[in-house]
Amino acid sequence: MEIKHIRPADIEKESFRIIKSELDEMGKSIPEELLPTVIRVVHTTADFEYADTLVFSEDVIFLAKKLIRQGAHIVTDTNMALAGINKKTLAKFGGEVHCFMADEDVAKEAKEREVTRAIVSMEKAANLGVPTIFAVGNAPTALIRLKELMDEQNFRPSLIIGVPVGFVNVVEAKELIIQSDVPYIVNRGRKGGSTVAAAICNSILYQC
Repeated sequence: MEIKHIRPADIEKESFRIIKSELDEMGKSIPEELLPTVIRVVHTTADFEYADTLVFSEDVIFLAKKLIRQGAHIVTDTNMALAGINKKTLAKFGGEVHCFMADEDVAKEAKEREVTRAIVSMEKAANLGVPTIFAVGNAPTALIRLKELMDEQNFRPSLIIGVPVGFVNVVEAKELIIQSDVPYIVNRGRKGGSTVAAAICNSILYQC
């Protein structure tokens, strides 16, 4: 087996080239505007199944870039995703990334109400008062609560990235978002995670 000698600066570029080549070999026809997101998620996971399971609402990449350029904030449900999202690029446009999961008031209220922190976090985020992209990579209860807030309080997220991973209510929660009237990027099925949520956000940020 031959080891390739590649400059550190070229490793990601070569990885993307390999992914694109293998997608072509598989006969995957991915629209040009979606390709950077699909490639970055496959790069993050080494899982080509995402080329089939990632679903996008109409013109969502165009909308997402517009939101970023207009200073939209991003709210995520894990500190891992918070760490992975390129905050420096987002800040250039006036945006910030938030994760309220570890906030003391969120933990206290969640315990008192016997609900998940993700539920309380989404409620807190709904009061930010700025255009908000929700990037959910862990908690299906976050997606479920967002849909309830849309139905009950006429709350409208600017965009939902719904890619929680797991087994309980994960598939159902994602379908709720797909069936809503809010722009979305969702991975159907059980797969996803914080790294996927961050990868999707970064795939958009790096195009702005």
